[in-house]
Amino acid sequence: MYSEDDLNSAVAAGALSAGAAASFRAHITQVREMPRGDEESFRLINSFNDIFVAIGIIIMLLAAGAIGQAIASAFAAVPPFPGMNGNEPSEAEWLAFAEASEWRTSLSTLFAGILVAGTSWPLAEFFTRRRRMALPSILLLLAFVGSIFAAVFGAGMLLGAIDNEKSGALLVSGAGLVAALAAWVHWRRFMVPITVAAGAGAAAITLVALMLALIQSLFGVEEEAVGDILLVLTFMTGLAVFAFAMRWDISDRERISRRSDVAFWLHLLAAPMIAHPVFYSLGVMDGGDRVGMGGALGVVAIYVVFGLVALAIDRRALLVSALAYVLAALTFLFDRFGAVELNFALTALVIGSALLTLSAFWTPIRNRVVDALPQVWQNRVPVTGVVAG
Repeated sequence: MYSEDDLNSAVAAGALSAGAAASFRAHITQVREMPRGDEESFRLINSFNDIFVAIGIIIMLLAAGAIGQAIASAFAAVPPFPGMNGNEPSEAEWLAFAEASEWRTSLSTLFAGILVAGTSWPLAEFFTRRRRMALPSILLLLAFVGSIFAAVFGAGMLLGAIDNEKSGALLVSGAGLVAALAAWVHWRRFMVPITVAAGAGAAAITLVALMLALIQSLFGVEEEAVGDILLVLTFMTGLAVFAFAMRWDISDRERISRRSDVAFWLHLLAAPMIAHPVFYSLGVMDGGDRVGMGGALGVVAIYVVFGLVALAIDRRALLVSALAYVLAALTFLFDRFGAVELNFALTALVIGSALLTLSAFWTPIRNRVVDALPQVWQNRVPVTGVVAG
């Protein structure tokens, strides 16, 4: 399987002319009866060797993390559980046990993070930079950014940075900022498309944690309201990530470069950040009678809006992220209309039929949706394609 990046590389190296590459794209469009951009292609696996290497990488990274925890155990042994000697433990013993456990957890997180990050980078030098293997590159990138976040968080715990919710939020924001910087360094070196999304996710964590700490500092928010505030902040940052993804999409409306792959992962990140707060606020996750007829109908209506947005921008991430919520809403509606025994079957039938129909006729439906947009919007969304019947 050859990606657009491979075709562009072949053209740049002179192995393939630009005209031949364009002819190849046109041929694939006719064969599949869908423009290549509408397929939303991204490379995950080149061959079974990718899976083979990925398994080896996972084992290596798990070993590195385990070694890091073993090193931490050498500096901080497992504290004895209070009361093991048969006596009633005192409050001082419980406090000492808690402090020792926190110290050991902090060291384990720090050392494991450092060793995983130190292992993933040289592996990326070979499997990403030289071999250009897709799935191993994704795993190594996620391991590197995640382990940097864990290492910084563990270091903060060692320094006693978690005294209350405010200081905890500040520590999370600091770890997220360092992880975002690590993602930027990784991007400059390896240019893996998912790296931008990983950095954007780390930046989003930083921003949400900082805003939460600021709100708690200014208004003294009660613990029960923290969850609702997090939903609002997540939704706002999700919209920001979505806008960032559209900037990458606009820069490659033909979807023939790596920028389109970057946009794909950004949309995949933004979709749940947008969908979850919206549907959660409608009570979908409460279940049963708490959903309400109005809430269920609202979920279906919002899903239709998401579908129109997905068609306009030629991205399916919103539809996939919201799927679980609309399934729950339709199940509730069928139950209320008396189809208790068949509610799951009817729900699956409706959603499955709708998704397959949309997939089969994605290009003509999208053409109509884009044609209905203002011209200034049409000039910014990915180009439409008309395939001869």
